[in-house]
Amino acid sequence: MADNSSCCTPEGSCHSGATDVQAGAVTTTYQVTGMTCGHCEGAVSAEIGGLAGVSAVQAVAATGLVTVTSQAPLDEEAVRAAVDEAGYELVGQST
Repeated sequence: MADNSSCCTPEGSCHSGATDVQAGAVTTTYQVTGMTCGHCEGAVSAEIGGLAGVSAVQAVAATGLVTVTSQAPLDEEAVRAAVDEAGYELVGQST
């Protein structure tokens, strides 16, 4: 019986950073307010990373930008709920 408790893919790569972007992936950048440190970045990344189809998340507290790579466009309300769960506020997509 396989142990499926790892956050890593069967190939051994983890979902940290946006270096393993697959063809057809969608990258969206969001503006989030309230992040001030690495802990904030981790909390936001963990919540958004838990959404179905998300393959990578990079949050930067200094800019308030969160870049998300996913298999398909995400529902903004789902992203908003994830950011809210982390304790921050989604302003919307960054232009």
